[in-house]
Amino acid sequence: MSGTVQTSNFDIYATFQRFLKDDQISPPLAAILSLAESIVKSNAGTMFELVQALTDSAELLKKRTPNPISLNAGCELFIAFVTLFPHESDNFSELKKELEQQGRKYATEAISFRDKIAELTLGFIKDDSVILTHSYSRVVMKALLHAHKTKRISVYVTEARPRGLGLKTYEALTAAGIPCTVVLDSAVAYVMDSVDFVLVGSEAVVESGGLINAVGSNQMAIIAKAANKPFYAVAESYKFHRLFPLSQYDLPTHNPGILAFPSSPQQSPAGDNVLPPGTSSSPVAIADGTPAPAGILSERTMTAEQIARNPFVDYTRPDLISLVFSDVGILTPEGVSQYLVAIVFPKDPVLWIWYRYHLDCRGESFICKMYRPVWNTARHGELRCCFSELVTLD
Repeated sequence: MSGTVQTSNFDIYATFQRFLKDDQISPPLAAILSLAESIVKSNAGTMFELVQALTDSAELLKKRTPNPISLNAGCELFIAFVTLFPHESDNFSELKKELEQQGRKYATEAISFRDKIAELTLGFIKDDSVILTHSYSRVVMKALLHAHKTKRISVYVTEARPRGLGLKTYEALTAAGIPCTVVLDSAVAYVMDSVDFVLVGSEAVVESGGLINAVGSNQMAIIAKAANKPFYAVAESYKFHRLFPLSQYDLPTHNPGILAFPSSPQQSPAGDNVLPPGTSSSPVAIADGTPAPAGILSERTMTAEQIARNPFVDYTRPDLISLVFSDVGILTPEGVSQYLVAIVFPKDPVLWIWYRYHLDCRGESFICKMYRPVWNTARHGELRCCFSELVTLD
């Protein structure tokens, strides 16, 4: 169907990549902007055709993106918005223009969500706090830089292999005058007793209240729990994703061979050795303080094939997360679940939703809570919905 309702000269993936060149635009926002632009390029004549075209475009984006999780959250949010958008226009072309404008408006306003989150996070950061973070996150950077304006903080950041984005965080924080040290991914347990709390970003916050983020976040949360250190996540509300993974292998991925054993062990050619992006081959000091030989890193670096067999994101269970800071407020992991349920039927102010609020790990019993979503028409363009708890059933 997509071939009959979408113009042939519009490349949704090229448009997505163009928006990503702006460092302030995250993949979910780039997806929303790309889909919004595709609306005015589409020759769809009905709402059904338009939604079908948007769905097909979203599928194309997901297929061509190595890690489509956060992108998918943005796509689903915008398609739901288009589907539920109230309108009285008799001119479908005018409606498409209005939808495109609403998409752009939302993406522009969504950038300011990081400022709201940074302000909420500030109340939990004390003077002389030592913070551990992981990889690189725009909203974490905003929170740390905002805290640095009024408080003294020091930051440990993991290197976050294989992409090495922790080095990007280190460079940005150091340039801002924040004391920062890069920590080996394998040294998280070593440094945990020295920090006050852990602060990480997110690729997505899922329906269970769990977190999907750069690989290594889960082990960091486990160690923080064992050390009795708070583990905080920061996430814009457009990263709330209706996904319910039960294990690491439930995450949507284009790589079915994650951590698979090779069919026949063979020695990789030396020429296949590559350094992960963000790392360098400069000499390092080994245990006795002497510099390592210049070639030691290249000789002991994973090959491209070995890197490809490893995951780039992992799933952190909700019981390991202390709080989630978002533009909709400071939430417990359970609060994320409630928020996601509340926006399922935003147009119906009297719809009763039965929701399994909690299922204990033994599967013996569960508690149901009933919610009544209330659509806030004044903020329709932001896809917001408040909700009120009506009754608890044991």
